[in-house]
Amino acid sequence: MEEWSIDQWNKERTNTEQTALFVYTTMCGTCQVAEKMLAIIQTMRPNLRIGKINVQFASQLVEQYKIESVPCLLVEKQGNMEQKLYAFQSVPYLLEIFDKKTLT
Repeated sequence: MEEWSIDQWNKERTNTEQTALFVYTTMCGTCQVAEKMLAIIQTMRPNLRIGKINVQFASQLVEQYKIESVPCLLVEKQGNMEQKLYAFQSVPYLLEIFDKKTLT
């Protein structure tokens, strides 16, 4: 998973059918576990675009999406926010989120 800037996130979210941004901080153990889960997802769904950004360098993003804690996963489909996720739960749970046609 590559590190994205806010500009790159904005480009990806508008030019990609489905994309996600993993918001983390380096000293967060839960973030490290969540990142490993997302690495498995990327192996299983290689066409899925997932980037990551350190929350310490993304205050604009925190305000824009009202991010309350990390880890956080922002999921967008066709440029529209579909889900803001804090509890990653498991790889099968994350796969369900990415595989849904329309999230409710």
